[in-house]
Amino acid sequence: MANERKTVAVLYGGKSTEHEISLLTAFSVINAINLKRYRVLPVYINQDGRWIPGSEITGKLESKDQLLLHENVKAERAVEHWIAPSSPLDATSARPDIVFPLLHGSNGEDGTVQGLMELLNLAYVGSGVAGSSVCMDKVLMKDVLKTHKIQGPDYLSVSRFEWESDAPSRILAIKRSIGYPCFVKPANGGSSVGISKCVSETELSAAITEALLYDSKVIVEEHINGREIEIGVLGNHELSVSVPGEIITKNAAFYDYQSKYHEGNSTLVIPVHLSEKVLAELEETAKRAFAALNLSGLARVDVFLREKDQSIVVNELNTMPGFTQFSMFPLLWQHTGLSYPQLIETLIDLGLQRHDDKQKIHYRIQC
Repeated sequence: MANERKTVAVLYGGKSTEHEISLLTAFSVINAINLKRYRVLPVYINQDGRWIPGSEITGKLESKDQLLLHENVKAERAVEHWIAPSSPLDATSARPDIVFPLLHGSNGEDGTVQGLMELLNLAYVGSGVAGSSVCMDKVLMKDVLKTHKIQGPDYLSVSRFEWESDAPSRILAIKRSIGYPCFVKPANGGSSVGISKCVSETELSAAITEALLYDSKVIVEEHINGREIEIGVLGNHELSVSVPGEIITKNAAFYDYQSKYHEGNSTLVIPVHLSEKVLAELEETAKRAFAALNLSGLARVDVFLREKDQSIVVNELNTMPGFTQFSMFPLLWQHTGLSYPQLIETLIDLGLQRHDDKQKIHYRIQC
């Protein structure tokens, strides 16, 4: 039937440092989904990596704690049914029409879950395996952008092996090519976890040691003196961009975890005033970066507007930006004319469209 509700499985939680952020995102998104149009099934991934499906969502959630589901045999069999749909299980076990992975960071935003969805031939929201994995690794992402002549900050990578083998030589290389101040970040990570601003060799050494707690590789970037601007991109083939927004932090050296997720620690200016020339360049750069990284569905493009020459420096692209009440991405689209519920529906439609396109690919030689 044309008006039959589609089933959306919402994945959230995850074995990641961004587990709590994922819960906040899922709480907001689930409450924004039109339950008259979609049947919503929550699937919680706990911090041990166990998948725990829950019962159909039938009304508004009052707290994110309602999303902390507990293991049971029936839940385990429900996930198994996605892989082996021939089992005659009850309706709650049915394969979803589309999966909405609201997983931030490793083991979710990095192409791993996307690869599983591909193997199961399930539609899902967002970018595919390649785009997700490359954007998760800040070094690889910047390498790709550089080959497409998209300007980014100067950077160097340091692996745990290199650091433990010869830390002094890496410190010297960073001093010569990047200088101070600089930023140290885990190569794979988000929400500003493990990120430090360094103004001396002592701080740099401590920052690299800390960042290596969260990943086996870190990236060291130059400090850009300029404004922090973000812009949203939606689409698969035909891309749309949102109005841009600016982040103004309070009492912080940079846009850190506290600034992102705690009210009052930063100000989001939407839309931000830019000249017609800069705005046009920003929109074109965002689309070029999105295409260069083979993304689909959505991305938030974070850039710096360099103070000395107003040039655009692409910092990173986030393939699954946050959807909390403080998050920039949904606010950008709200100010562009797309409400929160409309944004969710657009993302679901884009995911279904992308999946339909993939079904046209032949996997057998045509004689």
